[in-house]
Amino acid sequence: MDAKERKQYDQLIRTPIVKIIPVLAIPTVISMMIGMIYNLVDAYFVGMLGTSAAAAIGILMSIQAVFQAVGFMCGHGSGSRISVLLGKGKKELADVYASTGFLASIVASSIITILAMMMISPLMVFLGSTKTILPYARIYGFYILLSGPALSASCVLNNIMRYEGKASLAMVGLVSGGVLNMIGDPIFMFGLKMGIHGAGLSTALSQYISFGILLYMFISKKTMTSISLKKAKGFGEELTRIMQNGTPSLIRQMLNSLSTMSLNIIAKPYGDAAIAGMTIVGRIVMFFASTMVGIGQAYQPVAAFNYGAKKYKRIREGFLVTWVLGETVLGIFAIIAFINPEPLILLFRNDSRVLAIGKNALRFHCIALIASPLSVVSNMMFQSIGESAIASFLAALRSGIYYIPILFILSRLLGILGIQSAQMVADILTTLTCIPFLVKFFRELPKKNMHVKMDDDYKHSS
Repeated sequence: MDAKERKQYDQLIRTPIVKIIPVLAIPTVISMMIGMIYNLVDAYFVGMLGTSAAAAIGILMSIQAVFQAVGFMCGHGSGSRISVLLGKGKKELADVYASTGFLASIVASSIITILAMMMISPLMVFLGSTKTILPYARIYGFYILLSGPALSASCVLNNIMRYEGKASLAMVGLVSGGVLNMIGDPIFMFGLKMGIHGAGLSTALSQYISFGILLYMFISKKTMTSISLKKAKGFGEELTRIMQNGTPSLIRQMLNSLSTMSLNIIAKPYGDAAIAGMTIVGRIVMFFASTMVGIGQAYQPVAAFNYGAKKYKRIREGFLVTWVLGETVLGIFAIIAFINPEPLILLFRNDSRVLAIGKNALRFHCIALIASPLSVVSNMMFQSIGESAIASFLAALRSGIYYIPILFILSRLLGILGIQSAQMVADILTTLTCIPFLVKFFRELPKKNMHVKMDDDYKHSS
């Protein structure tokens, strides 16, 4: 066992759970929040151009979600497998999975970019653009599509590093891109007077710079695994396993995209203010929810590595610590936003119609935030240990199986109130559905840790 492997063993096997989860969560939460902050910054500066421009950001959220879906499928699919393999001491095979996942994300996202560029105007209309939103959506969409391959590949590199337990390295790349976008938006949009073109260009440049920094981490051998196109496999067992393990992430992200499209289409009859209001609320809630995603991601390498090393007690303890920590953090955010939603909405758009729609929607979403931590950590645990069928089903609930039908039904019964409250209902139902799966899993999971070859290797290398 070399120095890197000993360090990883010390971190993921020997460090107390109550310490390792917060330690890994801090950089992942920072990464997630910085990513959400620069989305909020886009919404803030683009909102200065008008309500229709602000609504265009919401139209393109579904496109970004598609590229993230590809990246998370390849990243979670390869990353969870890599962590389990490292837990078994099989580093060379882990390299194959890292290389295959990376190449697959670039190929798939490049195909999406080319096809979408060929029909950008009808695509924007299909996603919910009105005649007044379309000019902004078409321009901003061009840059989002251009940066798609970088976004997908960055998701893969970020997730592999997280599953190795190197969340701090992943944070450097993501935070750098986010900070550059925050600086670039006002410079390009107003300093260079590029308007919506400037917002899109700033986003695209920051995505590629972030990708370059993350890739450098692998090239400079700061990671456990290495990436080489020579090691990448085509249509074989490795790619199949990546797709199976990554299916929950693909479903989750694709349904996020579909749910955003559905929301925009259903809100369309209520005008640009409704789309803008729900878009702003969506960005605010995504910012809050990113903390739970970051905390859950901190648990993923712990769950995967310990599952491979057969340290089952740490999986149980890690689940409980992650859930309680997430519930505490999101509960604080939800209470603050529920009591005083107006300033958060006004921060992005000073429009009475947008405010009227947004403040009620934000309060409903705050209730959903409190309900969501259990479902988030459940989904991430099942995916990390290779229970892809359960994870895929749970991933489909929140934004698909429950949300989309509820959105259509409540919007017909309650109008705009139904649109505002649909996510809350879907989140509560999703959490309740997770409970029987958790009970069955923990009942069947061995209660004692097992001794494996890696434990002997660690002892002999001391």
